[in-house]
Parts: sequence; C-alpha cells; structure tokens
Amino acid sequence: MSEPNTEDVYTHGHHESVVRAHASRTAASSASYLVPQLRPGLSVLDVGSGPGTITADFAALVAPGPVIGLDRSADVVAQARDLAAERGLENLSFRTGNIYDLDFPDDEFDVVHAHQVMQHLTDPVEALREMRRVAKPGGIVAVRDADFHGMSWFPAVAELDEWMDLYQRLARGNGAEPDAGRRLVSWALAAGFTDVEPSSANWLYATPEQRDWQAGVWSERVLHSAFAEQALERQLADRAALERIAAGWRRWAAAPDGWFLIPNGEILARA
Repeated sequence: MSEPNTEDVYTHGHHESVVRAHASRTAASSASYLVPQLRPGLSVLDVGSGPGTITADFAALVAPGPVIGLDRSADVVAQARDLAAERGLENLSFRTGNIYDLDFPDDEFDVVHAHQVMQHLTDPVEALREMRRVAKPGGIVAVRDADFHGMSWFPAVAELDEWMDLYQRLARGNGAEPDAGRRLVSWALAAGFTDVEPSSANWLYATPEQRDWQAGVWSERVLHSAFAEQALERQLADRAALERIAAGWRRWAAAPDGWFLIPNGEILARA
C-alpha cells in the first residue's frame, strides 16, 4: 500500500464562511446516531473537530470523562479552545494533529469520532485503521459523511448542476471521494472492522430561513473560499462562472418551494 498523503488538500479550506457553517453543527443535528451510545465517564477523541461545537456537546454528555478534539488547522483549534472556555467544559481540550498518525497510544479511547472527514482524505481506509488503533477493544469508531451525488434539490437550477460538477472535479482532483457516505461500510470492512452498524440521516433546507442560510454559505464559498481558489488555479472555472454559480444559489433560495436535501451515511464500528 502506498503511503497516505498527510498533506491532503482540503477542498473547502478554512474561509470564514466554511468555519461558520461548521460551527452551526451540534451533536443533535450531526451525531444523533452516536448520542445514545454516550454516557458519563467515557473518553472521546473527535478527529477533524473543526470549531468544536459537536465536540463540546460530547464533552457535556460524557463529563467527567475526557474529550479531546483534534484538527490540523491551528487557527480553528484556537477558536475551539475559546468555545470550551466559554462553556466552562473542564473535561474538554483541543490540539492539532494528523489523522493518519494519531499521537496517542493503542486502546486509549472509548469512542473515536469523525464527522465529514473521510470525504476529504486520499486514504480513508488508512485513517479508519488509525482510528481503530486508538479505540479500546469493544470501543466505538463513529463516522458520518455526506454523499454529494446523493444530494437533490428543487426547483431545477442549471447553476447548481454546474456547482455539483465543479465540486466533483475539484474534490476528485484532490484525490478525495465526495460521495463518501455510500462507501463508509466498504471502507470500514477494508480497515479490518467486522462489527459495523450502518445508518443514514438527512439535512434538509426547505424553509425560507434554511434556504437563505444554505445559499448564503455556499454563495460565499463559491466566490471566496478554497473552492474558488482551487477552481481558478486549475482553470476549471473563471470568475464569471463562479459569479454565475453563486447567483444560482441565491435564485434557488428565493424560490418559495425550494428544497435541498443532503443525505449522510453513518457507521458505528466496534473496534
């Protein structure tokens, strides 16, 4: 097996619009499949924890059990530390790290979690092996990822078709798999897990407020985030095309019957 790329390119990057979107996530909205497994005293490692909102919810649920959030971005880790201090969560800490080389001993955590991480990796199987290594025997490795080609929307907006095509080309150009949700079971089996419980859950944006939020986040990303930078650098789109796609997102949001569905694959894998 080739060595995984420890400098995997993150298609979204860490523009303010991306981090703001991630900071809206909670354990209830984004990890409901895992929450029933959590109880006071468990130890949790959250890999790719971002601004830490899901991680902080875990810390409240398992206190006084220790919870560690891990992310490769020092700036995002700093934001997460501020959140932990704001919430007064003494059992919660954050640090930078690499999913392919977790700086922890074997059999360390009751739960190892990753949300929307596998889709950005060049070697998700190796990442799952490493997550399994640091999980205690019988512990849980919990993973949730969206499936981009499984997304659906109404009404039909040609610019959103263009957005999907561009996103697929960008992510695959980074060696990543944007349709990760449907592959989680396959990757877990390849990583050596034999006890895998699959599930799925949706994010839906259909109210005026939800549509405005989703379109606002993505119209900003299309124009200003690493998505835009990579598209322009690789000449996959020009500035006019990005402006057109961003306008398409806003036009979709203005439709009173607008609907955008994001399916997510989930697995609870026993180490």
